[in-house]
Amino acid sequence: MENFKEHWEIKHDWQLIFPFLGILVLGYSSYKLTYAIFKKIDISFIILISIVICLILLKLTLFLFKKLEKKWNLRYRWEYISVFLVFAVTGTSSIYVAKPIIKLIGITKENLNLIAYWALYIIIGFIFYQILLVLIGWFFGQFRFFWKFEKKMLCRIGFKRFLD
Repeated sequence: MENFKEHWEIKHDWQLIFPFLGILVLGYSSYKLTYAIFKKIDISFIILISIVICLILLKLTLFLFKKLEKKWNLRYRWEYISVFLVFAVTGTSSIYVAKPIIKLIGITKENLNLIAYWALYIIIGFIFYQILLVLIGWFFGQFRFFWKFEKKMLCRIGFKRFLD
């Protein structure tokens, strides 16, 4: 356990929640992905395939950590897990927020062209993604990282004059 803490630069026990949540989210995602593909197959086979997919995703994630270490410049390694969790939670949450907003406005697939419906859905989802990214980043203790990330993203799409 001490080697694990040392590798991830964990100084306090509460920081262990990030690797734990990371593994939990990878496992859950692997299961959902496997179940979506192999619905009609025996549950033991689904669990076995889920474990294999989880290990593949874990390897990919650790590879991405190494690549992003130079680019993101966070202080501790456990913070990378926190940042990945924020991206995962925000992406999912923005979709769940956009759906009721679309309904509240009165937009449905039946009363609007399908292409226009999905364009509006993506735009509304994107707007809430920006807001949720900073809020969820704050909740995970990464407000400074995500505020800087948000400003850079908004500048790239042409909102620089609103941020100065």
